[in-house]
Amino acid sequence: MSIEHLLSDGIKATPPSFVRGILKAASDPGVISFAGGLPNPISFPQEELFESMERIVKTYGSNVFQYSVTAGLPELRQYIADRYNRVFGLNLTIDHILITTGSQQALDLIGKVLLDKGDGVIVEKPTYLAAIQAFSMHQPVFYPVELTEEGMDPEQLVDALQNPVKFIYAIPDFQNPTGLTYSARNRERICEILKDRDVVLVEDDPYGELRFDGERLPYIGAGKLPNSILLGTFSKIITPGMRTGFLISENKELLRYISIAKEASDLHTNIFSQYLLWDYLANNDLEAHIAKIKALYQKQAQVMMDAMDRYFPSTVKYTKPHGGMFLWVTLPEGVSAMSLFPKALERKVAFVPGDPFYIGIKNANTMRLNYTNADCETIEEGIRRLGDLLKAL
Repeated sequence: MSIEHLLSDGIKATPPSFVRGILKAASDPGVISFAGGLPNPISFPQEELFESMERIVKTYGSNVFQYSVTAGLPELRQYIADRYNRVFGLNLTIDHILITTGSQQALDLIGKVLLDKGDGVIVEKPTYLAAIQAFSMHQPVFYPVELTEEGMDPEQLVDALQNPVKFIYAIPDFQNPTGLTYSARNRERICEILKDRDVVLVEDDPYGELRFDGERLPYIGAGKLPNSILLGTFSKIITPGMRTGFLISENKELLRYISIAKEASDLHTNIFSQYLLWDYLANNDLEAHIAKIKALYQKQAQVMMDAMDRYFPSTVKYTKPHGGMFLWVTLPEGVSAMSLFPKALERKVAFVPGDPFYIGIKNANTMRLNYTNADCETIEEGIRRLGDLLKAL
């Protein structure tokens, strides 16, 4: 018996995760997968986390197993505030920070707080597919703005803002899926456009710590725009399995409503994970740990780009990332990456076609490749297989 008549309009409007489906198809150990946005497991500080695990149980006892406050562990929030103040010259206190169950929960909470059916959301074109999924639950109208090598196109952004828009969602550093980074000039231009507008800017920054070439750039809105929200996570620099992220906003009224939404969602983020992360951060050199991850990812990215230069036809183009976890491949016009996917799977290699990263576009000639979750030999072989397939077309 169908239950469709019982379902909400919101869940009917929400697409399933395309990547989750691909990961299931690519679960065969013989498949070389460039599909998931997975950190390399060798980057997880397992021994140090085990030491922290023992220490927090001995030191804090039942506190690590008890209910806790919605905002999150004060010591962890203070660490985040201090680090962002030091690195970016912000003026944060723990009252500006909410610990979330990964950045994905933060996206969900923002949608719950800001969106009613038909409200406008500006997103990049293309954009993070799980953000599309999270916001779709609330049935908004998406206004995609073209993403150039400099960042979100300012002229298109101005045009999109003529619509009734609640917020803008952007990933300025090593954007998912393209790997592109907004230039300093583009960031300044966007900030100027938004400074007198009653709209929320959501800057998602899961990859900013992973810059392996060049200098970090300032955020667009943090510390500058009153309705700015900044999202961060420990998933890419320590471990994703703990599902610990954070939301920063200097607009305390906005943060209060997001906190209420979190209370209604899960009361608080896993407190054991928060204590564990806090102890790890207090007793280890995070900067040295991140430096090792960046060196690893830089090598893997270079191996992938070198292999594409060797094996891909010259008509295939790709972005050259300076950090993060992805690069974006553009195939010749008329070649559908979605149609290519089952053929690639037959050759035991997987990627994410571009379609789910767009609003309303099908048979896109683009694909996302992840270079962080495979060793260099595996990357070389996987790109060779893809190259053979592309040449056969």
